[in-house]
Parts: sequence; structure tokens; C-alpha cells
Amino acid sequence: MGHEFVELLEALWTRGREVPYAPVSASQLRVLYTLDRDEGINLRTLGELLGSAPPSVSRLCDRLEALGFVRRLPSQVSRRELELHLTSRGRTYLQELRSRRDASLLEVIAAMTPAAARSLLLGLSGFRDALGETGSAPGLRPADNARSA
Repeated sequence: MGHEFVELLEALWTRGREVPYAPVSASQLRVLYTLDRDEGINLRTLGELLGSAPPSVSRLCDRLEALGFVRRLPSQVSRRELELHLTSRGRTYLQELRSRRDASLLEVIAAMTPAAARSLLLGLSGFRDALGETGSAPGLRPADNARSA
């Protein structure tokens, strides 16, 4: 049952991400979501939130900066650090992605019976609670709301 659940979620996520040109990888998308929640963090903090090594995080940010989705600015706290910020292009990309995913998921939910939709809500609430208890998904914290994707 677990594998079937994962496959269904992946199918829905892929469907919501289908665009003529998807410029970012899943890892880069996690960076964008994290910066959307925690604007102005530095590379070290981003690495901790993602559970990734500093060189990997730096390369991810290099690519996102080259795409015009992220910019690095001098820190207001320390002259030796840089803060990471989403650009307007990065924010627009996330908004469009979320809109596509929302539309895709709402289309599927609208086709469900009311009882099935309630069961889904109950099941996803339990899933969210279990995720918060295990803390097993780097980059996702229990306090984060469901708007990250």
C-alpha cells in the first residue's frame, strides 16, 4: 500500500509540474521553496534546512542565480556572509507552479465523491501529523504550511 501511495503522489506532482519548459530540478525547487519561506538566510543555514553539504548548496544556488531566480546580497549582519533572496522571476515561477498544481489537484478532487474527498483529507492530515512526528523530510518542518507546493 505504501508504494502505491507514493506512486500516486508522484503522478500528481509530475502532472502539476508539466510545462513546455521546466527550468529547475527537484533539488533546485526545494531551494526555491525554502527561500520563499526563509527569505534572506545564508548558504550555511540553507544547507542545514535542506540537509545538504555546503558545496552542493552553493552549486544549486549558482544555477538558480544563472537562471535569474535567486540573488545573493551582502548580509546586513555580517560583512563576511551573503544573504539569499528570491528574485521577482523566482517568485513568479513558484506562483505559476503552485497555480498549475492547485488546478491539477482541484480537478482530481472535483471528480471524487464527497466521501472519498473527506477520506483523502483525513488521510493527508494523518500523513502531515506523522511527518511532523518523524521529522524525516529535510527541508520540511512541521510548522510549514501546505503552501510549499
